[in-house]
Amino acid sequence: MTIVTRRVSEADRQALLRAGVHPLLARLFAARRVRSAAELELDAARLIAPAELRHCERAAHLLADLIAGNRRLLIVADYDADGATACAVGMRALRLFGAQVDYLVPNRFELGYGLSPELVDIAARAAPDLLVTVDNGIASVEGVQRARQLGIATLITDHHLPGDALPEADCIVNPNQPGCAFPSKALAGVGVMFYVMLALRAELRRRGAFDGRPEPNLAALTDLVALGTVADVVPLDANNRILVAQGLKRLRSNLAKPGLTALLRAAGRAPAEASCFDLGYVIGPRLNAAGRMADMREGIECLITDDEARAMNGAQQLDRLNRERRKVEAEMLDTAAAALARLTEAPGATLCLFEPDWHQGVVGIVASRVRERAHRPTICFARAGEGAQRGLLRGSGRSIPGFHLRDCLDLVAKRAPGLVLRFGGHAQAAGLTVREADFERFADCFERTAAELLPDAARLRVVETDGELEAAYHSLDVAQLLEAQIWGAGFPPPLFCDTFAVENQRVVGERHLKLRLTKDGQRFEAMRFNALDALPPRVRAAYRLGVNEYNGLKRVQLTLEHVEP
Repeated sequence: MTIVTRRVSEADRQALLRAGVHPLLARLFAARRVRSAAELELDAARLIAPAELRHCERAAHLLADLIAGNRRLLIVADYDADGATACAVGMRALRLFGAQVDYLVPNRFELGYGLSPELVDIAARAAPDLLVTVDNGIASVEGVQRARQLGIATLITDHHLPGDALPEADCIVNPNQPGCAFPSKALAGVGVMFYVMLALRAELRRRGAFDGRPEPNLAALTDLVALGTVADVVPLDANNRILVAQGLKRLRSNLAKPGLTALLRAAGRAPAEASCFDLGYVIGPRLNAAGRMADMREGIECLITDDEARAMNGAQQLDRLNRERRKVEAEMLDTAAAALARLTEAPGATLCLFEPDWHQGVVGIVASRVRERAHRPTICFARAGEGAQRGLLRGSGRSIPGFHLRDCLDLVAKRAPGLVLRFGGHAQAAGLTVREADFERFADCFERTAAELLPDAARLRVVETDGELEAAYHSLDVAQLLEAQIWGAGFPPPLFCDTFAVENQRVVGERHLKLRLTKDGQRFEAMRFNALDALPPRVRAAYRLGVNEYNGLKRVQLTLEHVEP
């Protein structure tokens, strides 16, 4: 591991300073290629227009026609936070528009991901005239074909990368589909659905649907859009940062949906101080716990209810599921660590891990943790279930910078036809299904293919930091200033680097180190999470500056992310 400092354009930093940006923020933003203060303006008016998203207006026409005809719409959701928030955005907006709409979300343990033919058969029982997928569908060639056989129209809204063939849907809205020139390819599934709803409102306005009554306020849905966008870890380009900023504004103004407010309160967090951290690491995991441990309907119901009591009950149930998820994850991580320790030689380009008793709803998190420790593209597998799923493994993979995981799986599937039964995803995360009997063959083929594609530079673990943090900035005001900004994938939160003397260290919570560090006569309270190895007397550390609140008292706390002697 090598800790390096991000390059800062001095010209950009000076331009930001002249515009009145705080000196520390000017340095941080310039290191993230922000060239002017205008790029930091996060007003909703600066969003890219829906008309630029391919087929968005066609989708609006389709939906408006069906609403006018009082036809039945059925949203088919995914079982993660992005899919759940996209479903909630669709349900809330379409109901405001007068649509007859319901939703269906597959149980990951029985049907797996996406609009499969089996899921279409279940959907058909509700006699829908249109299936609307959210955060899935771009790879559902067979599912769309089955819907056509049953006379059901399909509207695909998705953001995942398409395969060689697109489904023959009535309409596809996806910024990553061929021919789409939408400038923001990083929209999450919930962002795509929000854009479709914006276009639908404009179409209904043209048809006079709101004559004599107020137009629905779609800005009220941005808290859901912000949650799904951050929780799905899509790059926070300028357009996504606007969406997230608008959602956080509603959270902080006590205008959020009852479910989001309840989830924050269940975790002991104050909505008025909500941050990107809360979206990604507080609300997101609790919402995801429904899809991982039980049924995402519990999560979606929490997001679409306006009843505060129901929302609080739902949030408490999701909080319980999240505690259960954390326990299962810890046990699986211990098993994974033991498997890594048993390796007789250093890992190759990749890691593929499978344990018969692993929980398939948690393998993605474990893959992420193992990837962080080993700095290898990692896929963790669990058994898919019984019945038709017997004998199958479901894998969830996480990649490292510079390696496109979905493209690698695509090449594996082409080189070994029939080996990968299903796959899909992004550059940094993907899912797949293989036969249990083929696990070793897949691991070998994946390793050989990845070894060809993985650049030498990507094999080196490089931790990018923002350099040293001046003593004057180790303050509660600065920590709160940083937490108030929009950070995330592609626009990483500040990570500083300094050399400290380790004055004291002790284990807390069985898995973490609580530290007291010193530098130039200044003492710092610090934490190192999920690491028990004792630190040497002096370390160079990459750390985050944050706020620790205990019994109503707020203090500055450093969180050590990486250390080297």
